[in-house]
Amino acid sequence: MSNEKHLQVTFWKRRSGIFKKASELCTPCGADVALILFSPVIDHYLSLVPPQNNRTMQFIEAQRSANVNELNAQLIMLNNTLDLKKRHSDELNQMLKMNQAQYWWACPIDGMNKDELEIFKKSLEDLKILVAQQAQFFETQFFQNPLFQPHLFGFNNMGGQGGYGPSGFF
Repeated sequence: MSNEKHLQVTFWKRRSGIFKKASELCTPCGADVALILFSPVIDHYLSLVPPQNNRTMQFIEAQRSANVNELNAQLIMLNNTLDLKKRHSDELNQMLKMNQAQYWWACPIDGMNKDELEIFKKSLEDLKILVAQQAQFFETQFFQNPLFQPHLFGFNNMGGQGGYGPSGFF
């Protein structure tokens, strides 16, 4: 375009359209969008700004360099932390896989096929029977043994004695 005014109007219309498109992209996706636009119009206005002295430019460059160095150090630290977390996650996943390979009960049920589920069900039923047998054995050994009968020692009949043992002991 040869007319500078038409160039400026077209730039502002297109610029608004680009910002609208960026907004439409980041809103549903949750993405961060950054736009940098360079225009001859902006260059025209920047050329009207008087040049700054050399010391000011050196200070600005030093500050920018310090900020970049600090950000790089933070990035390196975060990357190292991320690497450690990934290695830890890999180790935990490896341990989980080893446990699942070694112990049938450590495997997730929703990953089993029908035959494996039948074996799992049978194993749980067998375990239930064993627990019931152990409980019955404990019950018969413990409660039928006269040494474990609390009423023989007078624990339930305190008789004003303070409640410790049979009458006359304490």
